Amino acid sequence: MSDTPDTLENITYDELHEGDSATFTRTLTEDELVLFAAVSGDVNPVHLDADFAAGSMFKERIAHGMWSGSLISAALATVMPGPGTIYLEQSLAFKRPVKLDDTLTVTLTVQTKEAKNRVAFQCVVHNQNSEEVVSGQARVIAPTQKLTLNKPRLPRITIEY
Repeated sequence: MSDTPDTLENITYDELHEGDSATFTRTLTEDELVLFAAVSGDVNPVHLDADFAAGSMFKERIAHGMWSGSLISAALATVMPGPGTIYLEQSLAFKRPVKLDDTLTVTLTVQTKEAKNRVAFQCVVHNQNSEEVVSGQARVIAPTQKLTLNKPRLPRITIEY
């Protein structure tokens, strides 16, 4: 697998084995939280309004649950199996809130290889304190052709209030 940060290399169906695992890590920033709200349309004040969130059961702003879920998608798309993966289904259980500046690590583990290049993954997400924040299972169609691609350059996004 390529270790160059500017490339993405997949792991094909034939290369995957039950028990294989991989990780993907990302930190929740203020900008990411606001951008996720803007893109998803989920403007629940528990995510965006500090005063409102202070009166909630969490006592502070928290991330959208699906932000954590989107990290699982990113791990499947960029790490294992990687480019060419087709996402079929996902189950998620949200175990604890994710807060600003939390660093989450997704661990994907191959559970089973199925017919027609389908693969089931156990998905577990931990925060920087090794606390489980999300768990679930994903099913994908794994790529059959080996690919190494340049990582796309995303546009710079600025947030104005």
